[in-house]
Amino acid sequence: MKFEYDIVIEAPSEKEADQKAKALKTIAKKLSAKELAKLSDIIENDPIKLALAKKALGV
Repeated sequence: MKFEYDIVIEAPSEKEADQKAKALKTIAKKLSAKELAKLSDIIENDPIKLALAKKALGV
């Protein structure tokens, strides 16, 4: 099933907002709701793990 949502994406330009939206769509396809919730929790509450993830991604 597919569900549609209206969301607001903060970005300095529309181009970057489009890139973020496409990336989020891919992430949502590949991860379960439980995995997404855990990822969100780490991003919000664990700066050390977030920094390690960014380093592993090369960003």
